[in-house]
Amino acid sequence: MATKTWAILLVIFSTAITSTAQIFYKLGANNLKFNLWYLITNYHLIIGLGLYAIAAALLIIALKGGELSVLYPIIATSYIWVTIASAYFLNEPTNLYKWLGIICIIIGVSIIGYGSKRQAIPAEVI
Repeated sequence: MATKTWAILLVIFSTAITSTAQIFYKLGANNLKFNLWYLITNYHLIIGLGLYAIAAALLIIALKGGELSVLYPIIATSYIWVTIASAYFLNEPTNLYKWLGIICIIIGVSIIGYGSKRQAIPAEVI
């Protein structure tokens, strides 16, 4: 089964939502007080949980349209989104090593995507 373009785009969108949820988690954690009332009224954490639920639903829908071995590696792009969003929204430093990591992720996901277009080797050959 070939992976459909809409499934790939949906996974990429899902990673953007998941990365946004991570930013909300960090904001919630910065203001975290260890009592139950504050935990359930911490709107940053609640928004983060809601975004994770939405992203999970979108991922499940995307999996219907493609191969898991092609779609799941795309989730690694969330590391890219989180690094960029952390630098922008949280003023976290981005150094050369982070940029090299981002380049490696892009290359790795691209290789997997390109490899999925090639003809698969039958299991009995392996």
